[in-house]
Amino acid sequence: MRLWLEKQRHLIDFTLASLARRKTKNIGLLLAYMLLVFVLASLMLFTHALRSEAAYVLASSPEVIVQRMVAGRHDLVPPDYLERIGRVRGVQKMQGRLWGYYYDPVLNANYTFMARPSGEIADGGIMVGNALARERGLSTGNTISFRSYSGKLFTFEVLATLSPDSELLSADLVLLSENDFRRFFEYPAGHFTDIAMSVANPQEVRNIAAKLGKMLPDSRPILREEILRTYESLFDWREGIVLTVLAGAILAFAILAWEKASGLSAEEKREIGILKAIGWETSDIIRMKSWEGLLISITAFLGGVLAAYVHVFHFGAAVFEPVLKGWSVLYPKFKLLPTVDGLQLITLLFFTVFPYMAAVLVPIWRAAIADPDTVMRA
Repeated sequence: MRLWLEKQRHLIDFTLASLARRKTKNIGLLLAYMLLVFVLASLMLFTHALRSEAAYVLASSPEVIVQRMVAGRHDLVPPDYLERIGRVRGVQKMQGRLWGYYYDPVLNANYTFMARPSGEIADGGIMVGNALARERGLSTGNTISFRSYSGKLFTFEVLATLSPDSELLSADLVLLSENDFRRFFEYPAGHFTDIAMSVANPQEVRNIAAKLGKMLPDSRPILREEILRTYESLFDWREGIVLTVLAGAILAFAILAWEKASGLSAEEKREIGILKAIGWETSDIIRMKSWEGLLISITAFLGGVLAAYVHVFHFGAAVFEPVLKGWSVLYPKFKLLPTVDGLQLITLLFFTVFPYMAAVLVPIWRAAIADPDTVMRA
């Protein structure tokens, strides 16, 4: 075993010296290879982090949301819905919610207005998201006016700005009292935007949703897991768009790496011929060139993944952020938590390192089994 390890060390030393003699070619190949891994790894890390963030955010969301549909459109929930849903066995808790959208012509942006339970926010006061406060220059104690859709002007005092840590959810959020919400949007008493529910047994969520659909034919129960699947599909779709746009560049880099790996230069062929002439066995040459391909591919892989990690989690994935995060006038500022999927890394390693190694071995094997004189004259 010790003799084998010593032999491999000498082969690696010789391989490094051989790479250094052709450093211009190898550096160009390494940079192209690393850039290919960087693009793929950045997309992989960024979309996985966004999926993890969405799952974390939705973990505290209601298990079931019940909406009322009229002519295929979302409509107000009448007062008797709460009573009828409360009679369904397995429903642990339910709450009617009041929320809606408001277009602000000052920023040309949509805000999300949401009512809080009585007593949490005083009438005439609001709490605003950090992005909204930043764009409108608001702070605690300031006043701001909104003109309702009926033409009435409402003035509110900013009681507090929501924590920047919640900006992913609250960037465009305006919290106000239930009385102010109903007056602003002219909601009738007892009616709600939708109903949020929790279920005693998580295994019965689908069964309860089915019961609600039969009992209230004009309702649409939305499960938390369905919302999460929608977000995952959205991220997959956007990731596919980026890959499609970059497909030409990725293919060009792949062809470049393949061509440089599969085509031996005259200098490399002469080197193999000399090694064969001085007594190197075919297996030794293949091992030496395998170490050469492995060193280049592993260095490119590790360098590309490390650069992608820094790009995604320290610079906010500036290259892909506009496409994968979407766009908004009130754009939230948030930092993704570093999350890495080991299976994705192994998959990326398989599809970037193994094809290159295969491309290296075939021409090396052909040159190594040929007559030394023939190889040197080629």
